[in-house]
Amino acid sequence: MEPNFKSGTVWTGDNLPIMRGMNSDCIDLIYLDPPFNSNANYAAPVGSTAAGAAFKDTWSLNDIDVAWLDLIEGKHPNLWRAIQAAMCGSDKSYLVYMAARLIEMERILKDTGSIYLHCDPTMSHYLKLLMDAVFGRKNFQNEFIWYYGGGGASKSRWARKHDVILFYSVGNKWTFNADDVRVPHKWNEGQKRADGSKRSEKGKIADDVFQHHSVIPWSKERTGYPTQKPLALLDRIIKASSNEGDMVFDPFCGCATTLVAANRLNRKWAGIDLSEKAVELVDRRIRNDIPLFGGAICRTDIPQRTDLGSIPKYNHPDNKKSLYGAQAGYCAGCGTHFERQHLEIDHIIATKQGGTDHIDNLQLLCGNCNRIKGDRGMEYLTSKLGV
Repeated sequence: MEPNFKSGTVWTGDNLPIMRGMNSDCIDLIYLDPPFNSNANYAAPVGSTAAGAAFKDTWSLNDIDVAWLDLIEGKHPNLWRAIQAAMCGSDKSYLVYMAARLIEMERILKDTGSIYLHCDPTMSHYLKLLMDAVFGRKNFQNEFIWYYGGGGASKSRWARKHDVILFYSVGNKWTFNADDVRVPHKWNEGQKRADGSKRSEKGKIADDVFQHHSVIPWSKERTGYPTQKPLALLDRIIKASSNEGDMVFDPFCGCATTLVAANRLNRKWAGIDLSEKAVELVDRRIRNDIPLFGGAICRTDIPQRTDLGSIPKYNHPDNKKSLYGAQAGYCAGCGTHFERQHLEIDHIIATKQGGTDHIDNLQLLCGNCNRIKGDRGMEYLTSKLGV
């Protein structure tokens, strides 16, 4: 399926409703470096090119999160069980946040697509459970290790010098260009293998550990963004798991390293970030590569899906008839039984949050529940009813 947005698009806003508005099966590769419930605040230093970029990585469980958890339990029981493994409320709140987004990422990826989720030790073990639940354990391909070394060391524990990136495919076929990411041999020139054969001049097949320093203070690519990753890391991932012309997507694009790397490698690209700073940074960084770059396509709207075909308007009588049978006449909110004429068609995910008129996103509510819910998502009604 073709994307319903242009390459070079950067949205400012919450990535969940925006992803809900994207066509299914339109992305070849997703890389994401999300927040990790680190209980820390991050801000770019004054004077840096990313000055003004900031975010809080602190989470607490609230009624809306609990309601989301109930909704996930109904449609994604394996995912619900993974979230329940969390030890405290803040962890559950964070995992609910990530689970809703991973569901959409799996939907928008092509059957041959791949996803790389960048983790730190705070939540990596829980995120692996979520990924197994959404993408399937059989589609786990690698724990890709980025070893960066350098910096200080602790005398009370092993020095922390690596990040884990979880690599999953969507199906049983995926892009992996092993020859594009070969690494030089360490043997001396002219040295042969034990069996007398020559080494490949292309270098050796890469393993799952990539050694490269983090963005050092004097680097030309440094923006000052607090969690900036080096271009070399994204270059490696994009070369390995996509081809020229493929669509690369980063739903937490931050200082736009993924987008810059994709652009350099002749891939199509798009990104989302809460901060308007991301748009400014992608413009600035790509213009350094391409002086005539016309600029990112800046959007704050939710795209309208074009992959649903011809579907009836949400309040079509046929929808009400089908939903009444599926719900056995019970209101999806309070659970009370009503005659069909006393139930109203309503969206599960509100249209302003990326919900569609497809019957999979529709339900029947009694008049009282529909008034309480209004134009909000079903999680709001669930939290208000306390069910």
